[in-house]
Amino acid sequence: MNLLVNLPEGFFQSELLKPAFSKLFSLADNVKTTSYNTPDEIKDDLAWADAVVMWSWPTLDEALLDNAKNLKFAGHITITQATARAELKKGLVVSEARHGFSPAVSELGLTLILNGLRKVGMYHHQMKLGTEEWVNAFPTDIDPSERQLSGKNVGIVGFGAIGQGLAKLLEPFNVNLKIYDPYLPGEIAAKFKAMPATIKDIAETSDVVVLCAAENSGTKKLIDAEEIALFKKDSVLVNIGRASLINMDALIERLKLNDMTAMLDVFDVEPLERDSVLRTLDNVFLTPHRAGGLMESVELIINRLADDLEAFLNDKPVKYGINEDMLSCFPD
Repeated sequence: MNLLVNLPEGFFQSELLKPAFSKLFSLADNVKTTSYNTPDEIKDDLAWADAVVMWSWPTLDEALLDNAKNLKFAGHITITQATARAELKKGLVVSEARHGFSPAVSELGLTLILNGLRKVGMYHHQMKLGTEEWVNAFPTDIDPSERQLSGKNVGIVGFGAIGQGLAKLLEPFNVNLKIYDPYLPGEIAAKFKAMPATIKDIAETSDVVVLCAAENSGTKKLIDAEEIALFKKDSVLVNIGRASLINMDALIERLKLNDMTAMLDVFDVEPLERDSVLRTLDNVFLTPHRAGGLMESVELIINRLADDLEAFLNDKPVKYGINEDMLSCFPD
């Protein structure tokens, strides 16, 4: 079996990933490791391969796959709708392991919620600078915008693996949970004791709003100026999904009023511009797209793809396979 593994060079240079790659490579008679970015670059090696493991690029279209006569299995870290559609049409077994990132993303979501409500980052920064203010006239000195999470109204926009993982982490806090996800079966919402709601309802009623929906043409600016205007005073917005989910210009204008807080891990331009106004607002807390970026996540993903390739080679069902009904969950 010929296996093509097309990933950025850093994957193959990492000592920590060597055990996961050893497991993957042991499944093949012949392995090629490449770091191609374009269809022209990958074309010849794809024609050689019986199986490919890669990220979401380059896009594999029908013409490229028609030239890959031997290809039967495609494993992806993430995948686009175009590549998924072409691979499924060709009859490939397609595995996609992006949910290996989900536990870490869910955990950062909880971290940012607590930070936003309890202002941990602000207090840490002030104490490093020596500018903190201590409570001297208890309780009149207490900032009423600092609150506990327990019992609060929380809205989650996008209730896939990340949203559901976050909901599990929120269970001990006994929050009142509302969710927006038009693709979600009703029984899933019931399982998490979550109330399906509109975006408008979530914006109007939530103390905390978390964005973790998938990025595609149907979710761009899902939270637009109208919804942003509805956010409650002292509410906390957490974005661990994609910047395109929200109208960032409108959000910045609302944040300038200093009557709510935003915890942002994703941005329209990455890396974030050095002169971005987001860096200047005291009610904005920033992390550099770190939600899922743990080495443990990468190890988990490579191992999941190896498990699915092994299952495929033994004529067993793959655990992380995709089908046409799932296409709307992937980016365009």
